[in-house]
Amino acid sequence: MSENGKGNGKDAQLAPRELRQRLMRMSPRQRVDALLDVAEARALVRSMPAEDLYVTIQELGLADATELVQLASPAQFRAFVDLGGWRRDKLDPHAVLTWLRAARGGVEDTAEFLRKLHAVDLEVLEYLLREFVEVYDLEENPDVNPPGVTMETPEGRYLIEIKAEGVEMSAIRMLLNDLIAENPFEAVRLLEAVRWELPTEIEETAYQFRQGRLADLGFPSLEDAVALFSRVDVGPPPASTARPGLAPTSGHVDYLEAAFRGLTMTEAMNAEDELREVVSAALVADLADPGDLDAIRRASETVRDYLSLGLEHLTGGDTERATDVLRDTPMRRIFQTGFSLTLQLKFRADRLVKAAGALLDGVLLVLPEEAAAIAALRQKRPRRALRVEGAEPVPFRSRRELAASEALLARAEAQVQVLRGVLGGNDGAARVAVARFGVPLETLGVERLFAAVVAMAVLEERADARPVPLGRVVELGQRLFEGTPDAPRVRDSAAERARKGLEPSVPPEAHAELHRLVGLTLSRLQEELGTAWLLEGRLDPVASAILPMESAPVP
Repeated sequence: MSENGKGNGKDAQLAPRELRQRLMRMSPRQRVDALLDVAEARALVRSMPAEDLYVTIQELGLADATELVQLASPAQFRAFVDLGGWRRDKLDPHAVLTWLRAARGGVEDTAEFLRKLHAVDLEVLEYLLREFVEVYDLEENPDVNPPGVTMETPEGRYLIEIKAEGVEMSAIRMLLNDLIAENPFEAVRLLEAVRWELPTEIEETAYQFRQGRLADLGFPSLEDAVALFSRVDVGPPPASTARPGLAPTSGHVDYLEAAFRGLTMTEAMNAEDELREVVSAALVADLADPGDLDAIRRASETVRDYLSLGLEHLTGGDTERATDVLRDTPMRRIFQTGFSLTLQLKFRADRLVKAAGALLDGVLLVLPEEAAAIAALRQKRPRRALRVEGAEPVPFRSRRELAASEALLARAEAQVQVLRGVLGGNDGAARVAVARFGVPLETLGVERLFAAVVAMAVLEERADARPVPLGRVVELGQRLFEGTPDAPRVRDSAAERARKGLEPSVPPEAHAELHRLVGLTLSRLQEELGTAWLLEGRLDPVASAILPMESAPVP
């Protein structure tokens, strides 16, 4: 307010946006109650952006939000149909009819319903009717007698068969009655169009109109949207100025939230508008429906993750800098910075897979954890693999997660050298070695293959990739395990023999990873086989599911 107590104009502009943002922070039920429990509910509803109303209706459920639909303006209702009546580039007549049913109030509201109906593109209405009715010209065929429910136009020219059931049949009948009662002449023209217009042309025209309106709502063209995921030069992060003891050491830090905390109300509103534009672009780039609420949520989460990652990089990990960076840097650029950081890992993963000797018969020579990480990184949008069986990869959210994936990539690069070396150093020798197991490498698995390599190194103190011979199983158990069945241990000499036997076949720069893999493999053998060996003094053939043995190769 100015000194004389009157608004300066900016307040009037900010008030609706501030109200909108406060409403969108409420739960869907609270939001609807807040919109309806005021004297001027219609005016308040119609002051809201159509896309916010649509989200509210979808979150609550259309069946529980029909009053909002009925209070909405014709233009808002058209946006509802644009967002919820299509499946990508295909019109869904059943979804459109559901929205029309929600828009219909009592008999006294017929005029308002017709205003909403006429706000919808004529092509959408024509396509809808083509789906649900068959129009017969009685002058051409006065004896027509279709089997379904029918109605005749007042002048007796047309017989309309309604090809719907239940509530949809009632809705179509009421719709036709309303159109005929409002303007019989226009209704006849509509019925003629339904009879003769080509559905593909109708749908294409409606789609083009819809695309133009979606652009007005902030949804860019596909070409512009895909550009959001362009690579940019991220440069090194600035030196951190965070005071000791204040920098986060664990847990996820949301740098976007930290940036918003320092903004003024006006800056925050502008930033939220900018955020909405980035989310819309991400949604279009992923070829998702603009009206798909689940897709909107996924896009919003992905965008926030990339923005937080970009801000962490641009601030050098100092949350106190986040607000200044957000003020000075377009949000689109921050997003691209975060995304480009993940692209660097994707390119490194791609180089690894394409490197000579990395694949053997289509199988990457790395262990399962590293293989999953590489597969996630090589997706169109690089992801981080979770160490949970069956879990879908997730977007990166922090530099710590990037560093963990970098470490996995470094291990994978070393594992290729290790596996390549112990299998003979070239494709021919490697194929001969794998053939000894009697099953393809894809079936055998790299982990089981390496377990056999380690076991044979314990026995022979050299690299010899083959199943453990049946006659040496007892010797292997004696060389591997000591202790009691309740507390089995791997003998120190077993690890020493395996390392000493395999090192000559592996490049020196990969020895550290070789030692780690030998330790992991021996620990797994101890966990899976140690107790059984110390109890019975033998390895059951079933153990070949973990350690391939000549007596029982397991496909």
